[in-house]
This record gives sequence, structure tokens and C-alpha cells, in this order.
Amino acid sequence: MSMDKTVLGVIGGSGLYAMEALEDRKIIDMKTPWGIPSAPLVRGTLSGVDIVFLSRHGPGHAIPPGEINYRANIDALKRAGVTDILSLSACGSFEEALAPGTFVLVDQFIDRTKGRASSFFTTGVVAHVSMADPVCPKLVEALAASCEALAIPYRKGGTYLVMEGPQFSTRAESQLYKSWGCSVIGMTNMPEAKLAREAELPYASVAMVTDYDCWRPRDEVDIGDILRVMGENVSHAQRLISDVAPRLGPTRQPSPANIETVLDYALITAPEARDPALMAKLDAVAGRILSKK
Repeated sequence: MSMDKTVLGVIGGSGLYAMEALEDRKIIDMKTPWGIPSAPLVRGTLSGVDIVFLSRHGPGHAIPPGEINYRANIDALKRAGVTDILSLSACGSFEEALAPGTFVLVDQFIDRTKGRASSFFTTGVVAHVSMADPVCPKLVEALAASCEALAIPYRKGGTYLVMEGPQFSTRAESQLYKSWGCSVIGMTNMPEAKLAREAELPYASVAMVTDYDCWRPRDEVDIGDILRVMGENVSHAQRLISDVAPRLGPTRQPSPANIETVLDYALITAPEARDPALMAKLDAVAGRILSKK
């Protein structure tokens, strides 16, 4: 598919299991060399912009954060022709000013996950991509403009601490992460953001605050409160995606961070040493560059 056309991938987290406003929707059952994604892809349009929606936790929220097949999810979106990804997820807040209901347009991550497959490039084809600036500024600017227009409380910029889960933090952990200067905490944006970068897909994250974690005295995470706030956040998220799609428009503008060509200087395995089987699995993610060398 031409990169001159916007195909916006939307990954919906806890509570966001469908895109209500999608028109001309089609269900796509996808298999990838990395396995089956969390759910069938839902393809449709919003204001003339192609949208591909994926429910991160699957139908009925059956998949916990540590068991999501992140590689299959990103590969499936790439195979579907997605050019840019918006990720939405529920999170806890480390700041009084980031109250439940606030949307944080994340610009940094700290990855505290463990045991998750975090790269497409394994033994046989090695590549190192930069994650210094893990989100696309073009997407963040569009999201910020939409939040302003819709009067959704938001913060542009913030660090997302990605924990393993599925348990919530201890008080000691929560206070530690707060002392590091983190803004929010969640369980799903890593390795998702890393894999999107390897797949040369511009990525932005909307962290939707549901609670204050447990760093405040006498506070603890209450799932009932989270579900109540989550419902309100999801309503705002539906409006946000409907507003941001026409801002990005059907004619695509490249990322100012040159994310679409990040693999140009990332591969270090010599052509004669590359594993043909792994190269075949990388056909969607890295076919652009592997076909040249």
C-alpha cells in the first residue's frame, strides 16, 4: 500500500474494545509468522481516513498484559497497510495534577517488563534501532489539537513506567517510580512501542488516567473506581479518535522524525550470515530494507 495514503492503526486498551464510529467496517482474521494477534482486525473509515482497529486484550478482555503477543499485533498492523499507530491504554498517575480522567500524551517510557519478546530481530538477523525519542511528534501534535478542541483534560508530555503486572504496585514500588519523575504507570506500552519502531511505524501513546496508583497515604488501587473512570475515559477516547483522524487526513505526511526509514542503518548482520528463515518472517516488518541488501 502506498505510504502517501494514511492508514491509521488504533490499538485499544482496557475498556476500548471497539470503534463505534467506524464506517464500512470489515473484519480481517490475520495470521502472522509470529502467531495470531490479540483479536481480528477491524477495518473501516472515519471522515474518509482508513482506520484499522485492534483490541489489545482481545474479545472479552481475555489476555493479560504479560501474555499479549505484541509481535503478532504489530506485524498484523503492518501487513494490513497501517502507516501510523495510536495506542490508547488505562494507567495510574504519579502526580496530583494528573487526576483521573486526564489524558497524558506520553513522550518517554521506562521499561520494567520482563520475559516478553521485545524484538523482531533475534539470532540470525540483528538490528539496533534508536528509542531515544520513542513517539512521533506529528501524531502527538494532532492528538493535542484534538484534546484542545474537545476540551478533554490532557498533558502533552510525560514518562510512562511500564510494569510487568498483572498485579498492581506495592507502595514502595509506587513511591520509587514517583521519585524517578515518572508521570504515569501502566502494563502494556512495552514492548509495543519498541516493536512499532522496529517495524518503521510512527507511534503515539494516549495514557488515560484512571487512578492515583498507591503512592498517596491511605490510597490503594480500587478496581471498582477504575472501571467507573474507565467508562468515562473510553467515551472521550472514541471522540478523540473521530476528531484526530481528519486532522491527519487521508493524504499522509511523513513523520518529522524519519521513523519510516529507521532500519536504513540499524541492521548489522552481514548479508551472508543472515538466517533465511528469520528473513522470511521479517517480510512485512523489514522487507523494505532486507530486499536491498
